[in-house]
Amino acid sequence: MAMRSGGSNRARFSAYVEKLTEVIGHADRAGPLRDYCTGLLMPAERKSVEPIAAMTAPARVAAQHQSLLHFVANAPWSDRAVLAKVREIVLPAMTGAEPVAAWIIDDTGLPKKGRHSVGVARQYCGQLGKQDNCQVAVSLSFANHGASLPVSYRLYLPREWAEDPARRAKAGVPEEIAFRTKPEIALDQIRTALADGLPGAPVVMDAAYGNDTDLRTGVSALGLPYVATVQSNTTVWPQGTGPLPPKPWSGRGQRPTRLRRDAEHQPISVKALALALSETTWTVISWREGTNAVLTSRFARSRVRAAHGDTLLSAPRAEEWLLIEWPEGEPEPTKYGCRPFPKRPVSRIWSTWPSCAGASSATIRSSSRNSGSGISRGAAGAAFTTTPRCASQPMGS
Repeated sequence: MAMRSGGSNRARFSAYVEKLTEVIGHADRAGPLRDYCTGLLMPAERKSVEPIAAMTAPARVAAQHQSLLHFVANAPWSDRAVLAKVREIVLPAMTGAEPVAAWIIDDTGLPKKGRHSVGVARQYCGQLGKQDNCQVAVSLSFANHGASLPVSYRLYLPREWAEDPARRAKAGVPEEIAFRTKPEIALDQIRTALADGLPGAPVVMDAAYGNDTDLRTGVSALGLPYVATVQSNTTVWPQGTGPLPPKPWSGRGQRPTRLRRDAEHQPISVKALALALSETTWTVISWREGTNAVLTSRFARSRVRAAHGDTLLSAPRAEEWLLIEWPEGEPEPTKYGCRPFPKRPVSRIWSTWPSCAGASSATIRSSSRNSGSGISRGAAGAAFTTTPRCASQPMGS
């Protein structure tokens, strides 16, 4: 039985890789693609070209290393075309029993020792849990309770790279690639997914992205709901408060258009708001089965408006629900999240946040971080992440 199952999996893997060869260009790349994907699935600590060559062709390591190196560094395939093919193969299998439940924004840190790999810099690396030398790729993944699938995967180019012509030229970074923040990259990925007609779902993001007010506003403007973790020091206007309107026009000069604050009109942190809520505001909610017991905690919600940058605006921001978790026995609240107001039944509001937003990092790690990612050069010379490292077809089990 085990042997038949293994043979079946090998056949499915071969068929999967064969379909990917349809969009990587020349037929000579089929063999290196198969070997590269095989190496990524094999049990090894390092998944760079040299150890993959040793694992997949131990009798001719040098030749295999050159073949794989050429495939990864010089083969001009389109990452978007490969991702589209992966979606075509995987999404029907993933959603056969359950639709996409969430779009997850996250990033993957890839530890690096040197400084010449495209985009490498000292920055936060999720794999290490600290600041260190690494590359970072921003991803958009589709997830349900059974699987997750990265549908967009883009290398983040730090400002020190983007503004260094010599490093850009040496690495082959095209002139049109400019510095973009990670939230800006994520919003572009969402726009592209919608333009491609992919099935919509609530967008879930951790505090690294959820704290960005412009990203939340942009997602809402695209017609998608979201659940975004925010930090405890995020400032908001509680219900019934807000910035002052623009100053009255004196009739001279330009008419004032920007909102104002004064000593009596100041936003507060979400932590301060949570600590000021009455005891009757908190509700005990259970949301799903855990490993040993039903997951249960204490939650509250409050209507707020984001305060970040509102003195540059002419009208207050739209209202959001602030969702707060404060488990029994903890000295203060432990999690804060925002989602649009209102347009959803209360039960949906509660069920979406704890089960999806709270697990977003774990969900994306299971699909892309454990399997790593790589850098390749596209048709225009652009350096970007390759897809086969982070996308695989769900197994029957």
